[in-house]
Amino acid sequence: MTTLTRKLLTGNAAAAWGARLAGVEYLPVFPITPQTEIIETLGRWTEAGEMDAKMVLLESEHSMLTAAGAAAATGVRTFTATSSQGLLYGMEMLYTVAGWRAPFVLVNVSRGLATPITLEADHNDILAARDSGFLQLHCATCQEVVDGVLLAYRLAEDEGVRLPVIVNFDGFLLSFTREPVQLPDADAAARFLPTYDAGALAFRSGHPVSEAVAVLGGTSYSYFRYEMQRAAETALDAFDTAAAAFENDFRRRYDAVECYRMDDAQTAFLMIGSYSTKAKAAVDALRLTGTPVGLVRPRLLRPFPEAALRKALAGVRGVAVIDQNLSMGKGGILHTEVASALYGTDNPPALVSFIGGLGGRDISEGEFLEMAAIAAKAGETGDVPPPRMLYSQSELRQMRKFQAIAAVEGAERLKEEAEEVAS
Repeated sequence: MTTLTRKLLTGNAAAAWGARLAGVEYLPVFPITPQTEIIETLGRWTEAGEMDAKMVLLESEHSMLTAAGAAAATGVRTFTATSSQGLLYGMEMLYTVAGWRAPFVLVNVSRGLATPITLEADHNDILAARDSGFLQLHCATCQEVVDGVLLAYRLAEDEGVRLPVIVNFDGFLLSFTREPVQLPDADAAARFLPTYDAGALAFRSGHPVSEAVAVLGGTSYSYFRYEMQRAAETALDAFDTAAAAFENDFRRRYDAVECYRMDDAQTAFLMIGSYSTKAKAAVDALRLTGTPVGLVRPRLLRPFPEAALRKALAGVRGVAVIDQNLSMGKGGILHTEVASALYGTDNPPALVSFIGGLGGRDISEGEFLEMAAIAAKAGETGDVPPPRMLYSQSELRQMRKFQAIAAVEGAERLKEEAEEVAS
């Protein structure tokens, strides 16, 4: 029987525990807010001898990812983490190490991209990496973070896959939020995730072997990419197999697409990330009024779970696709991908695009209720409104008005306090 330890953990600490339970051997790292707590935690463990791993601080995310890919290519179980601008700084090497078929796990703690600078979350950073060859798992809770890291290694190291995996969760919204997390003991984790068998891959200083060539012509290059595509497609079944094994060992089930109260839903929210927990609360509130609403949340975004999404949305009339990202000049990235997955199906639902939560802006319960009503109406009439930004110029003017009032009131209070001191 699996022994479980219950801890109150931040999302960052959960990611570190995932790496520890996975038996990671090599940690090439570089700090960036808001993921630095992950490497700080791992650093304390390695220094104290609580984790048998080698940590190396690199000079940038570019060299960090290079080191991670090189280590993983020689059969070493490797872990690292980044966020936002750091992910973009290493973007060249994302494509490179994925092409090496180097199976390691990279945690990305999503944070909005410059300019302007923000420290809070949206998903433009992680979605910029969707074509790199890295597989992607998206988490909504701290429990999913620790479990997602274990699942990611099982997926990456599958013999038919051998691709790196990004485990993504929201900065600040989850990275520094403490939640109760069930941690399996190390023996149970090791049974689920045995020692990585790299097969023929190996590196010995006295017997150097080249695993690839640097330059390929068009025909060979195309076939190389074809093999990567097939490996990513194989990851769909490999993920289901890993999820079934995880459920058997730890009694928690993680489907590629989460469906919440979807059995009789006529309208659905569709989104990724930690704000989906607020969407669940909105679903519960609407269900109390007799409104048949549910939530569909892709956990696995690469490979894209097209068949599972089609099944989840079968019979639904209207869908509010909520993107916490913005592809400038086009709209929401998730909306575009879901639309492509449903193209050509019988009686597809009306997809209504909403873009919100940029830079960590809150999405209120009232907005969720309004989005559900708009999607339901589109499903009934077939008249789909244009994409809608959940933050408008009028809202900005209103916020600045409140800020100006607050500034005047603050100045008046300071003046009164100064007069009292003088008297």
